[in-house]
Amino acid sequence: MRFVWAVASFVIAAVLIAGGIAQRTVFLGPNTERAELGVSADQPYTMIDGEVFNKLPGVQTLQIVGNGQIFGAIAAKDDVAAWLADRSYNHVTLADDGTITSTVVAPAQEAPAVDESVQKGIDAATTAGLITPNAATPVGSDLWTDEFTSDDSMIRKLRLPDTMAVLVAADGQNPAPSDIALSWAIDNSTPWAGPLVVLGGIALIVGILLYVLGIRHMRRSRGPRRRGVPPLPETQPISVGELDADDAAGKGVISSGTKKRGGRRTFIAIPALVVSGALLSGCTADAWPKFDEPTATPSPTPTVIVPEDQETPSVTEQQAEKILDRIATTAAAADSSLSIDVASTRLSDAVLAARATNYTLRTTLPDIPALTAVPSKPYQIIVPEAKSGWPRTILAVWQDEADTTVAPRILIATQNDAWSPYKVSYLAQLEASAQTPNLAPAELGANLVRPDSSLLVMAPDQVAAAYSDVLDKGTASEFAPSFNLDVDTFLPKITAGRQEQLNTFNATAEGQTGTLEFAARAGASAPVALMTVDNGAIVAVNVEETETSKPTVADAVIKLDGNPKVTALTGVTQSQTGFQTTYSDQLFFFVPGQSSGEKIRLLGFSSDILKAEVLP
Repeated sequence: MRFVWAVASFVIAAVLIAGGIAQRTVFLGPNTERAELGVSADQPYTMIDGEVFNKLPGVQTLQIVGNGQIFGAIAAKDDVAAWLADRSYNHVTLADDGTITSTVVAPAQEAPAVDESVQKGIDAATTAGLITPNAATPVGSDLWTDEFTSDDSMIRKLRLPDTMAVLVAADGQNPAPSDIALSWAIDNSTPWAGPLVVLGGIALIVGILLYVLGIRHMRRSRGPRRRGVPPLPETQPISVGELDADDAAGKGVISSGTKKRGGRRTFIAIPALVVSGALLSGCTADAWPKFDEPTATPSPTPTVIVPEDQETPSVTEQQAEKILDRIATTAAAADSSLSIDVASTRLSDAVLAARATNYTLRTTLPDIPALTAVPSKPYQIIVPEAKSGWPRTILAVWQDEADTTVAPRILIATQNDAWSPYKVSYLAQLEASAQTPNLAPAELGANLVRPDSSLLVMAPDQVAAAYSDVLDKGTASEFAPSFNLDVDTFLPKITAGRQEQLNTFNATAEGQTGTLEFAARAGASAPVALMTVDNGAIVAVNVEETETSKPTVADAVIKLDGNPKVTALTGVTQSQTGFQTTYSDQLFFFVPGQSSGEKIRLLGFSSDILKAEVLP
């Protein structure tokens, strides 16, 4: 009966092991599926929608074969379409029936005109080895969340959502590569192959044991049965220790080194273990079931109520950091070379105007320091505008984690259209005591507040004029109660500076031959207001302060003793008509919501000389 069970175990073992091996060999399906896109060969660009990549689940592999340079970029689908709006291109989409189709899209609008000054800046930046986004080439565009180049062939593993797209090109002028294919990894794991082999190995071992036991039983029960042997006569016990080796052998004494029969059983079991180990060694992780796959544990985050009509953020946090880092690199190069053309590719409005004056001064007065540098990553806070169209804005707050003595900085960067780069339009240092209001996380973004919005305690387009009045009149201003002057360090600094200048001027002119007057007004740069979580807004405004000195008698002159900046800007040391010096202030305020009961709070400021001129 033992032989019957042994044979049955061998049969079961063979079936189980063969089944496990067959799952990993004969019945193993393909691990990838490939699709050729079949695009036109005479178009300079090819746009592949995210739905095409998600035709099958899992990691997507993009394979491109061309002749020469290959350029690829990943961005939001709407951004890619906007960048391609002025040219024809291949558009690869996924039809409702799951078919991948490619069509040629005609230009939807004319190519944007490039201003001469803009082109001059692009040329200057290119000469300096910097990449400036523009409509002529896709390289370096701020729209791309990622971009990559290769020669002749390219293979990229991706995992894109439906809202994203891939742009493929050569150099933007020559036809894009047409040999484009997508492949997806298919799950061909066989989780029961390993267990089947293991069970087969166990059945094999059981069968071998049953076979050995059957052989043993058969040997013991073989041969004729005999009657019992009569008892031997009683003898005295023999001490083995009293015999030498020869006597012991002669008398039939068995030594302790005699080989035992039990070693044969171990020898018989070894083949089964070897066979099972060899089979298991060929089984990968895909041949076993997965019972302990980790699950994501959500971490608590602050609750932010997103308005129903709010769009998705214009850029991701990583994309924003990359953009700001490019701006910092370009601004640093411009500050070093004193090139306003290079600066104009990444700076605008009040920031660019202040730097133009600074570059002029540093050309003639080398000891004049550079203005506040545009910081590079990492940033503590990044809030992109939640908007799909243009213009679009980014607010960022930076602080040097290694050196706490360096003042934190806050900036606003704006992109005017799909082909233009982001440019910093406001840049200031945060006050040491400034408390940054609650801002939405980068993955949600925030809406801009209309300049004339009545939802705040003061409309953004009125803040500059109101604060200008406070600078001129102090607490006597009608707008002073709207501002929290207890935390404002800029106003006392301006007030003290004006009084000091007035005392010096009066001491020179003795109050009889000239006058010095101060005034503030809203600057030329438009305000920018980004909504906070608590229905307030961070508002950036531009204020221009003027100092006007005039003689009051016909033969009197105004001298510029001890004022090298005005001398360098005007080219004269004295005037019979007087001088006017203008300073540009970039101010960041927190303007609370209408129903909050709070006052407007100054967050940061920057003040730089803008121009100086001789009065007519």
